[in-house]
Amino acid sequence: MAKYSVTQSAVTQLLADVKGEKIAIPELQRPFVWDSVKVRDLMDSLYKGYPVGYLITWQSVGAKLKGGHVAAHQQILIDGQQRITALRAAVAGLPVVNKRYKSVRIKIAFNPITEEFATLTPVLDKNPQWISDISDFFNSTSPLSFARHYLTANPEADEQTFETNLGRLEGIKNSQIGIIALADELDVETVSEIFIRINSKGVPLSSADFAMSKIATYGDRGRNIRKLIDYFCHLAVAPHAFGDIKENDTEFAATPFLHAISWLKDDAEDLYDPAYSDIIRVAGLVGFSRGKASSIVSELSGRDPETRKVDEARIPIAYDRLEGALLQIVNKYNFENFLLTIKSAGFITTGMVNSKNALNFAYALFLRLRADKGLSDGDRKHIVKRWFVMSMLTGRHSGSFESTWEQDIRRIGEQGAANYLKQIEQSELSDAFWAVTLPNNLETTSTVSPFFQTFLAAQVATGARGFLSKGVTVAAMHQQSGDIHHIVPKDYLIKNGYPDRGDYNQVANFTLTETAVNIAISNKPPTTYMSEVADQIASGVLKLGEITDATDLARSLSESAVPDFLSEVTAGNYREFLAERRRLMASVIRDYYQAL
Repeated sequence: MAKYSVTQSAVTQLLADVKGEKIAIPELQRPFVWDSVKVRDLMDSLYKGYPVGYLITWQSVGAKLKGGHVAAHQQILIDGQQRITALRAAVAGLPVVNKRYKSVRIKIAFNPITEEFATLTPVLDKNPQWISDISDFFNSTSPLSFARHYLTANPEADEQTFETNLGRLEGIKNSQIGIIALADELDVETVSEIFIRINSKGVPLSSADFAMSKIATYGDRGRNIRKLIDYFCHLAVAPHAFGDIKENDTEFAATPFLHAISWLKDDAEDLYDPAYSDIIRVAGLVGFSRGKASSIVSELSGRDPETRKVDEARIPIAYDRLEGALLQIVNKYNFENFLLTIKSAGFITTGMVNSKNALNFAYALFLRLRADKGLSDGDRKHIVKRWFVMSMLTGRHSGSFESTWEQDIRRIGEQGAANYLKQIEQSELSDAFWAVTLPNNLETTSTVSPFFQTFLAAQVATGARGFLSKGVTVAAMHQQSGDIHHIVPKDYLIKNGYPDRGDYNQVANFTLTETAVNIAISNKPPTTYMSEVADQIASGVLKLGEITDATDLARSLSESAVPDFLSEVTAGNYREFLAERRRLMASVIRDYYQAL
């Protein structure tokens, strides 16, 4: 059976199919990203008979909507949204949605004497030689009257040139645009592969893109569910846009969805700002116990996961489940309490979390466990924190994570989250992991590595102070100002046999400290600056930091996982220092994890 068909459609027929919803354009409710110059260039290309590329559609199965109506079998436009929107704007004269979610007109002017297209300006609007808005011509009830009016305003114009060029302009309505229609039985992965091969830019189309497109085809409800996802993600980053959405999208404002996300207008948190692909993934886990976005597309298409056959009766049920999951995800109490849970594990800033997928799964787990009446709030938070940190340390949500997600969520359902987590810990976090694997993983120069960031999180969670600080904590320095400091200074190492960045920038040589302490240490080797600290303890005269007690110094070094022989570290035993520091850092992380 053919995987696709190729047809040609005239511009007017294409616009009629869009208006009649035979072709669904999910992007219509999103801000139009093309500028008016690109719209002008598209008109110019059609006028000159240049190719403007193929549109790619994918068949959508019809579904029963509320009220007994049935959605038509639609072609979902998966490539060409901007071109179609530009045609609707320039030819049909329809408004587009701008960045403030306000409907605005893009007007393209045309000079039928010089055959120039241009974005309409006040100057051109006053120039009678220009047709100010070509959509006025395309939608004119009497093209002949339109032509007579133009010639009356331009008596010096060459009539033959004018009529020829006006005819060519009208010919845009009949310009043929190719449509590649992908068969409805194709799965998301196959459609995506075909898309990549057809698309000359080689831009991949993610499963989440398909899911968003599919959601929007389910009548008014589908459009607004999609907007719920889009607007939630947008407001999480730009809370100030709430007023624009409320004022300019009256359809969405009339739904309960706007109220559900209205709390974001006052949100200042940025630890977890999910993109629409993240929301789709979390919704898949919460609503369908599925890890792949393509699986959600199958569910919303009514495809039975066992028989692979389409049963349209499943479609409204799938949308109910999706909506229910999304309302849990965007709920203020749920979202804020999840973030508090992650922060209580020591991950308090965005830079500390380098895996959005680890957050995604942890949030899905948090929501799933809220439905478990046998768990206390404390038990739930304990499981979520340990799962999140475990996944950071093991890279559980990197690589081919979607299959792992489905396996994990299934086994959590079968065995219970606590029992399954314990099983993973016994397998992945053995004594060998803490004693060998983790110290080896800490042999890196990457300060964004999950192992170094988990060490910093451990310091935050345990209230550790900065290196050689008396009262300023690592948490305070994360939130205000603190320096990543070389324990054995870079300049000293370079001058003493370690010129490579891979040597002096080991994370085992890094620690968080106050700026004043960092400046006081400068490029002094540990033997020198630790001698100054020893003199400070003996005399009480402050020179470097504020520690004046030997016991407090030992505690400070321990909190930073710094070997107690720091005062004896030189270029000669630098590698031994790094090995011991990595061992101590791993030990700090282990103690922290077991206390979560």
